[in-house]
Amino acid sequence: MPDGTKIIETVFTPDNHRALRDAFGRFATGVTLVTTNGPAGPTGFTANSFASVSLDPPLVLWSPARASRRFGVFAGASHYAIHILSSDQTDLIQRFSGTGAGFTGLEHGLTDEGLPTLPTALARFDCAAHAAHDGGDHAILVGLVLRVTLGNGTPLVFCEGCYGGFQAPEKT
Repeated sequence: MPDGTKIIETVFTPDNHRALRDAFGRFATGVTLVTTNGPAGPTGFTANSFASVSLDPPLVLWSPARASRRFGVFAGASHYAIHILSSDQTDLIQRFSGTGAGFTGLEHGLTDEGLPTLPTALARFDCAAHAAHDGGDHAILVGLVLRVTLGNGTPLVFCEGCYGGFQAPEKT
């Protein structure tokens, strides 16, 4: 290949999930923090499975893992806020992991619907639950965007198990 790319063929089989995970990992994604209110108060879920779906009506989707202990809170939520994280917010990944502190001791705001928000996100989509679909070991949750908030900075990117930033070229 002219650009130096080497093709390595690995066949996916039901007993070789590592090859599938490695292939998925080649796709760089942004990182989001989805927040809502649960029975124990404000809660968050870090997810890289986020996508825009439609402009009219305004729809986005994300996919929480069914194995997560917070799955039921998000799958049953009537509203949630999806925060696009910036490259300087990697600390939030550990904070909102299964053993992290979550919102404990973290200053946050509230939307009109009472959703917990982080004021320093690159963008925030305040959503009403619109649809839910089976996605195997994940659910596919579609949200109707009620409002958008924009911030400044560079996005946090996840690729091949690593976090980093992306600096967009200057606009001319």
